[in-house]
Amino acid sequence: MLSKYEKELLVTIWDKMSIRAEDIGSEALLRMFTCFPKTKTYFAHLDISPRSPHLLSHGKRIVLAIAEGAKNIDSLTTTLAPLSALHAYQLRIHPTNFKLLSHCILVTLASHMSDEFTAVAHAATDKFLSAFSAVLAEKYR
Repeated sequence: MLSKYEKELLVTIWDKMSIRAEDIGSEALLRMFTCFPKTKTYFAHLDISPRSPHLLSHGKRIVLAIAEGAKNIDSLTTTLAPLSALHAYQLRIHPTNFKLLSHCILVTLASHMSDEFTAVAHAATDKFLSAFSAVLAEKYR
């Protein structure tokens, strides 16, 4: 799936993005809520306005979970098992939303990384986020 170089590249990308986890995560979430308004239904009880504490906090958790997944890509299923169970059994998030958020994360990374987000970085990140989404959706089967 991912080459050794792509795995190393992903760790580098997510290490850099972890420093700005609140900004990257909240921007990706806001982009998803704007482009795909139905995704807001899971957040009806929270303030999801731009730069709100809820949005910043949840965005940060997402980016840090992705960064952790990138570091443990060879054991992604084990690393994400608690998150997969949480989203499937307690939060009951529809798995399609993981793919929508992945797309929004790609766009957000491209806007923040500009020239560093090369075609190789884009492809590696897309493959990784697809795998990440698939693992999160495993408990739904």
